[in-house]
Amino acid sequence: MVAHVTTVAFEGIEAQYIDVQAQIVAGVPTFTVVGLPDKAVAESRERVRSAIHALGLALPNKRIIVNLAPADILKEGSHYDLPIALAILISMGALEAERLANYVALGELSLDGGLLPVSGALPAAMLASSRGDGLICPKICGPEAAWSGLEDILAPTSLTALVNHFKDIQRLSKPECEIQPLAAIGRDMREIRGQQTARRALEVAAAGGHNLLMIGPPGAGKSLLASCLPGILPPLDASEILEVSMINSIAGKLAGGMLSSRRPFRDPHHSASMPAMVGGGKRALPGEISLAHNGVLFLDELPEFQRGVLESLRQPLETGTVSVARAQAHVTYPSRFQLVAAMNPCRCGYLSDAARACNKAPRCAVDYQSKISGPLFDRFDMAIDVPEVATLDMLGSSAGEASEAVAARVTAARQLQKARFFMLKVSERTNSQLQGEMLHDFVVPDDKGRKLLEQATESMRLSMRGYTRVLRVARTIADLAQSETVNHVHVGEALSYRQMQFGRQEA
Repeated sequence: MVAHVTTVAFEGIEAQYIDVQAQIVAGVPTFTVVGLPDKAVAESRERVRSAIHALGLALPNKRIIVNLAPADILKEGSHYDLPIALAILISMGALEAERLANYVALGELSLDGGLLPVSGALPAAMLASSRGDGLICPKICGPEAAWSGLEDILAPTSLTALVNHFKDIQRLSKPECEIQPLAAIGRDMREIRGQQTARRALEVAAAGGHNLLMIGPPGAGKSLLASCLPGILPPLDASEILEVSMINSIAGKLAGGMLSSRRPFRDPHHSASMPAMVGGGKRALPGEISLAHNGVLFLDELPEFQRGVLESLRQPLETGTVSVARAQAHVTYPSRFQLVAAMNPCRCGYLSDAARACNKAPRCAVDYQSKISGPLFDRFDMAIDVPEVATLDMLGSSAGEASEAVAARVTAARQLQKARFFMLKVSERTNSQLQGEMLHDFVVPDDKGRKLLEQATESMRLSMRGYTRVLRVARTIADLAQSETVNHVHVGEALSYRQMQFGRQEA
């Protein structure tokens, strides 16, 4: 007799069915797992043996063969423990095959038979829901799986509890969806003294999801400004929560199985490697740019990142996806993120201060800024100067506007954008995604605005990408003003946020 239990393998955020087959036959006592298992799956033999022993049973003194089909797909992770144990219990006659026929099972077993959390419960539940099956997962993963809308979910604490459920000795209740409370996050904008231009730029960037580059000397407040961004961004909507949670589920970053409506804010150190940023490793897990999907990726000290790491951002910034190609895996992750970066104008940081600038100025600025390629600079919708604030001015100035008030305007602007895209029945959500016919339909400057844009295109030598990004920012500025039309004032402000073009020439 060959027993069958269904589980899943993961390719990116997508799950696919795996048939776990178990057979017990006469022969030399062995326990073999075949079907291209990795080290974690091969080690499941000892965990399964101990967990079944915790049930009061012993594996028969026969040859046990477990096959994971299809055999040409690499099986990775500890979530194969539970389906392997269930398949063996069916072969032993301890469970009825019919009771498990329409379930997808995943979970890691401890030596005492307890079920430990695993990654990927949400994608597995989504697959089971689409096929009309039920799901068996560890209790701690139950709230996560419940967000799929699947009705038949079993989330036991141990293998014993699951066996008792199928023997009608006890009943397992359906897990409930849980969401993390929206606690305050980041810094409040009232902490920012001065920097009115930078505050305004941060608001515009948040309202339209625009990429923002801040350039200024050390201590000017660039990192503080970035840390205020999470507090003014609107929460994720239902579909965005699901997208973000699918990625975090695969990465094993859903704490307690609870989902969050807070937008991701990722700030990797400048020593981050290519796999850490774009994804990869043996299991081709998502990297920082995918974990920042529908949120913000903040890169402090931008020129200090490896050149290859920075260049790898160019394609995801345009397409909203990243493909991770490895010898044993080729997966695609969503990565539509808002890039916010900060940098000094030169290595010493005091390019504009003759008293403190190094003796290599201004040549050091050219060398330092050249670490960032022109095409990458061009992908920033907004690039602003963050000047140093004098200490006396900082002590004498009053507290700025609170994040709560700014967030209200950002949310109102985003609602306008959402309604605009909903009317066209497209998946885009912010002005930063405007392109093609939508851009020309929604961003039509008045006569003064068009003339101003033509002059700036020539004098600032804007590329077509830069021209498009100015139009997108102008549309966002109009939305913040609750204006249906884009006039020359909106265009002029949008052009003022392309300072990097001048900064590179002056350097």
